Amino acid sequence: MSTFVQITVLMSSAIETGFQEKIDQDIRIEPRDWMPEAYRKTLIRQISQHAHSEIVGMLPEANWITRAPTLKRKATLIAKVQDEAGHGLYLYSSAETLGVSREEMIDQLHQGKAKYSSIFNYPTLTWADMGAIGWLVDGAAIMNQVPLCRASYGPYARAMVRICREESFHQRQGFEILLVLSKGNEAQRRMCQDAIDRWWWPSVMMFGPNDDASPHTAQSMRWKIKRFTNDELRQRFVDVCAGQVKLLGMHLPDPDLVWNEARQHYDFGPIDWNEFREVINGNGPCNKERLAARVKAHADGAWVREAALAHAQKNSIREKAA
Repeated sequence: MSTFVQITVLMSSAIETGFQEKIDQDIRIEPRDWMPEAYRKTLIRQISQHAHSEIVGMLPEANWITRAPTLKRKATLIAKVQDEAGHGLYLYSSAETLGVSREEMIDQLHQGKAKYSSIFNYPTLTWADMGAIGWLVDGAAIMNQVPLCRASYGPYARAMVRICREESFHQRQGFEILLVLSKGNEAQRRMCQDAIDRWWWPSVMMFGPNDDASPHTAQSMRWKIKRFTNDELRQRFVDVCAGQVKLLGMHLPDPDLVWNEARQHYDFGPIDWNEFREVINGNGPCNKERLAARVKAHADGAWVREAALAHAQKNSIREKAA
């Protein structure tokens, strides 16, 4: 090995060591800071997947805006869907600071090369599903996302602060929908329990594979992109929901759910990872429908993007001429 190569290797090692020391000291990494290529790619994968999930996640809820039972429910659901759109924009903007364009990320989604949360490939069959999504799906999202407010990458962490505040509102909104139904007539109570039954296990799967089967967890923990493992977050979620469901007078669809005094946690039943893999691989109940809807919406909105660009160019020309 030549002296030049040796010096280059030593310098590279020193830079990487300095990067990890900043991480270990909880010093935020900013866009202009040096970072390993693997760190950048990991962030792009995670943030873009998160952004796609927010945008695709608008679809199953927007489906119920015109069918919500009251004007108040319609207005609240519209506000929630608008929030999700905003979350997607914050996250796409965060990812762009890593050198990837929004167009590239969206193209990857439309071509099926990028993933989004598997939870949004399930159908919303009744109004109670709006409650179950708010309580369980947004509840799982909050459990995942609150630690991301302390993620090592600055733009991502800062975006998550506002997102988590709004997601907390969404969770309360969903629980309140279920609470009203749980105090209603027998048909409404059945609707409430049915929604919980259908959304519980997909929500538990939202935390991803078990730790021993998760290829990215260990490195993401070392880089402090993640602060807790999949299994740790999943256990917290189960513990919280097992208590909250009692307030609804309902039950979670898990016959193995039982409090473990020794562990001070709830034990819960086995997860159907075959179902998880099927949905992730594009074979869920609504995978094709969701992706087709996103592609169509993007194509239909092309004229808006073109008009906005033309308007901006005209303004730029006027300003230069002034």
